[in-house]
Amino acid sequence: MTRKQKTDAVEVRIINREEMAGLIGRLAADILDKNQDLSEITLVGIRSRGAHLARRIAEKIFEKCGVRVPVGILDITLYRDDLRSRLDQPSLLRTEIPGAVEDRNIILVDDVLFTGRTIRAAMDGIMDMGRARMIQLAVLVDRGFRELPIRANYTGRYVPTKNDQTIRVRFSEDGDEDGVILREIP
Repeated sequence: MTRKQKTDAVEVRIINREEMAGLIGRLAADILDKNQDLSEITLVGIRSRGAHLARRIAEKIFEKCGVRVPVGILDITLYRDDLRSRLDQPSLLRTEIPGAVEDRNIILVDDVLFTGRTIRAAMDGIMDMGRARMIQLAVLVDRGFRELPIRANYTGRYVPTKNDQTIRVRFSEDGDEDGVILREIP
């Protein structure tokens, strides 16, 4: 763990690059264990860090068994329950889901599970596209503090936090070093 001072907040790296790679590998292995027919699943990453994670999980699945699992990207902007309370105009990004959602096993992928509201919005988005056979959830970090009855099927690591802390997953795709940062505002 390394500490870094940024403004008044204290940041602690709680998962380094190697640990993160191991957690992603474990998520892929768990998905393989519980989904025997890979031709029925589609990984759908919630934009944007969930999309990075979904692509990485798909790469690990390919490394382990030689099967390319389809990966989609979901923008949940219009499904958020706080959309009306935001003052600025929402910026919409593309949703790209390969093939139909009908009768597929959709595995939603996000970097951090917190209140459950993001996942609820993502499920609404998926259901608007069709009737999936099943929706599962894979997250790199579960930090607790749920406000909705949502639980991940696949979790990289549970990191209990306090209300004044945040978790930030960093990806090399965004120009950062891979890892997970715990940020606390004193």
